[in-house]
Amino acid sequence: MKTTPTLAGTDDPRWNDKSRTPGSGNVFVDLGFPPAEAEVMKLRAEVMICMKKRLKETGWTQAEAARHLGVTQPRVSRLIKGQVEDFSLDMLLTLAARAGLSPKLRLVV
Repeated sequence: MKTTPTLAGTDDPRWNDKSRTPGSGNVFVDLGFPPAEAEVMKLRAEVMICMKKRLKETGWTQAEAARHLGVTQPRVSRLIKGQVEDFSLDMLLTLAARAGLSPKLRLVV
């Protein structure tokens, strides 16, 4: 008798759980980071996404981007790859301004 192969673990009821937990709107909070730290991480990720789009729009090579931004080419590479841990929010805002973006901070009460 031939059996149909199954994915490993599909006998586990967790694989068939259809329930959903709503997100908070901040993936870093959902991952368990403290709220204040999670907000900074979210802002850093958002700036990095904008920077990646901006660098693509300019058509600069990584070496050209490095010259315009005043950093090394490997640093540009880490920025494009989204290695958020390598950049402070302050540095990301500085790089955004150097790339011709106009970063603004808005605090909501």
